[in-house]
Amino acid sequence: MKTNNKIKRNVNFKFFLSQKLKQVVTAILIVSGLQIKLNAQSTSTITTVETNAPRYTTPSWWFGVAGGANFNFYQGSTQKLNANLSIPVPFHEGMGTGLFLGPQIEFHRANSRWGVMLQGGYDSRKGEFNEVISPCNCPNELSTKLSYISIEPSLRFAPFKSGLFIYAGPRVAFLQEKSFTYQLVANPDYPEQAQDPEINGDFSDLNQTLFSMQVGVGYDITLTNKVKQNQLVFSPFVSFHPYFGQSPRTIETWNITTLRGGASLKFGRGKDQQRDTVLYESLAVIKTAIPVDSKINFSVMAPKNVPTQRKVRETFPIRNYVFFDLGSSEIPDRYVLLKKGEVTKFKTDQLEEFKPKKLSGRSDRQMIAYYNLLNILGDRMNKKPTTTITLVGSADNNSTEGKAMAESVKKYLVDVWGIEPNRITTIGNDKPTIPSELKGGTKELDLLAEGNRRVTIETVSPTLLMEFQTGNAPLLPVEIDALQEAPLDSYVTFNVDGDMDNLVSWNAEITDEKGAMQNFGPYTSNHVTIPGKLIMGTRPEGYYKVVMIGKTKDSKEVRKETNVHMVLWKPSVNEQGMRYSVLFDYNETDVTKTYERYLTDIVTPKIPKNGTVIIAGYTDIIGEENNNLKISMLRANEVKSILEKSLANAGRKDVKFETYGFGEDDKLSQFDNKFPEERFYNRSVVIDIIPQK
Repeated sequence: MKTNNKIKRNVNFKFFLSQKLKQVVTAILIVSGLQIKLNAQSTSTITTVETNAPRYTTPSWWFGVAGGANFNFYQGSTQKLNANLSIPVPFHEGMGTGLFLGPQIEFHRANSRWGVMLQGGYDSRKGEFNEVISPCNCPNELSTKLSYISIEPSLRFAPFKSGLFIYAGPRVAFLQEKSFTYQLVANPDYPEQAQDPEINGDFSDLNQTLFSMQVGVGYDITLTNKVKQNQLVFSPFVSFHPYFGQSPRTIETWNITTLRGGASLKFGRGKDQQRDTVLYESLAVIKTAIPVDSKINFSVMAPKNVPTQRKVRETFPIRNYVFFDLGSSEIPDRYVLLKKGEVTKFKTDQLEEFKPKKLSGRSDRQMIAYYNLLNILGDRMNKKPTTTITLVGSADNNSTEGKAMAESVKKYLVDVWGIEPNRITTIGNDKPTIPSELKGGTKELDLLAEGNRRVTIETVSPTLLMEFQTGNAPLLPVEIDALQEAPLDSYVTFNVDGDMDNLVSWNAEITDEKGAMQNFGPYTSNHVTIPGKLIMGTRPEGYYKVVMIGKTKDSKEVRKETNVHMVLWKPSVNEQGMRYSVLFDYNETDVTKTYERYLTDIVTPKIPKNGTVIIAGYTDIIGEENNNLKISMLRANEVKSILEKSLANAGRKDVKFETYGFGEDDKLSQFDNKFPEERFYNRSVVIDIIPQK
């Protein structure tokens, strides 16, 4: 009776399954037909007008998760379960239901029938064989938890360019689970007979990898408004996996046919595109009647919004240079110089109590830290009594004066901080080891000469230096709790390059979506920054058409145009960020090996999951403005590439990067350029690490 009932249950389940699958397929086809009909009706009533084009494109890439049930049907025969167990009679047919769950990726353009998709993940082919009866009239029962990790790439075809799609492709399956449970049931004619225990084990002689195929049909149902940039789609599907290539074992004839029913939830993001709707007719004339000079290039950069204020825990490097004024070997009074009785009150984490007499007003906290350079050094040397330093004074072709400058620094450390004189060596040089100018330079030599009048603090004691640095290197950084302020409410950068020698001046005509036009200029520089507030007023964001109108020396007019999305700076938000800096020498764009290790081993681990990293490159005011802009961008990109590589080596792709190069722009630079130390700090890349909101 038990055997007959089990066979009857399997037959009834197969009938029920076939009926349900028919209903699912029929429902998909009916919905598809209705959708096609609606599309056909709407096509006849919609007039395509460019001015009503959607702001966002339909996504081409879709990412999501697919899940469903595998209805597995067993055929063939299996009798030898493994080397230790062969059963009295072979099993032939069976069935079961297993889970399928894994990620899904699709690519298909909105106006194309063709696309590709990739499903993969956990793929259970579990089931129970139908009971068989051994010669002793004893029922035999066998079940298995057979499962794989499957990869299923497919070609996707949407015959009506609607939600209905058909897909087909190969299946590659990697064996994960091969266990079985077998039991020889007692003869029902002898109820008092002792029951044999279940035998649990693993099948032998299984194929570790299977190559088969699958074909299916699905239907995309959009869950979000199609005018939104972020789209969510629900897709029920049915697929068929024939037995070809699905023989689990290298022996006997057991094979599996699978029918899968399920659904996927997919996410896509459309590209932002500006509407041409509300630009009035005269702009359309400009679009076709502009004489274009291919030798002139025009671009607009509107950075994404950054909060006006952000709390920042900044790791600030301390330059190992003390700069001296022209004609003097005394330490300048802009440095914080304590009296002997004050050193016991000095604390590195309370530097704001020891302010210099002269501050530029910009980046006060950072300059307070730097101008306490000698006090930080004295405090650390007292705490580490085995450390030694060498002071190398350079006075621009006057080694005697350089020696005197070095002796001034030594005297302060010895007299005020009580450092043993034999721990400090002084040297006088004509030029620093790393001078502030390039060989053969002829411009701005006075500013470069100021940078060469300095005492360099060198040491072989690693406890005094920034991580992984040696010799002539920044000292160990200090940590500053600061409030990062945006330099402007918002700003937009305009760049004109190419045949600039032939361009006398240029203007910028900026028109919003409603046709309101503003004119800025004329300008003669090829790099101009305009506060976004002047363009936008109080608007939080907007889409603008920008036309550059240039006048050439031969009285011709050159016009170039582009579209840009601008965002106004928001008020302060309550979030905590981290900041690090990478310092560069004059005109240098390559990160040193020691700084590369610092970025890899110190900075990268501090980047939180799904965080944002904003990298900004800067220069001082020495050199050509255009060249400085390029140098700052090269510096920022160099740092970005190192961080990206380090994250990739750690298996991370969750970090978002924003990279800017601001050159010498005095509205955006971190420090003033009055003193050489400010200019040295402006030769840098600043890394802001912002956690996910």
